[in-house]
Formats: sequence, structure tokens, C-alpha cells
Amino acid sequence: MEKMIDLNGKSYSVVPEVRTIQQLLEHLGLGDRILIVEKNKEILQKEYYDAPIMDRDQIEIIHFVGGG
Repeated sequence: MEKMIDLNGKSYSVVPEVRTIQQLLEHLGLGDRILIVEKNKEILQKEYYDAPIMDRDQIEIIHFVGGG
């Protein structure tokens, strides 16, 4: 069953195979980036990226882009 989450302020349908924050990051192609992840208004430390994603969770992902 697909879950609907709020991802960076927009509704996003999570495929059933994606169950954790880490799996979501990999699904989005962000698994190897330096990130800040916030789940339901709490910043997650990397060791908690195995946290399950629940229907209606609010996820914010901030990744850094280099440049000058």
C-alpha cells in the first residue's frame, strides 16, 4: 500500500518498497549526498535514517550544492 507524505512541502506518493528514510533517500538518488533530514519537524541524525516512514509524515530534505 502506497503512503502519502509531505516531501519538502509537496504531496508525494511513496512506493511500497520504500519503508525507511534511508530507502527514500536512495529512491530519490540522494543516498550518497551530504544532507539534513527533518521528519515531522525533528532533525534526524544519520544513525536514525532507518526510521520508518508513516502515512502523512512530513519530510524535509536539504542537500547542499557546490558552486561559486
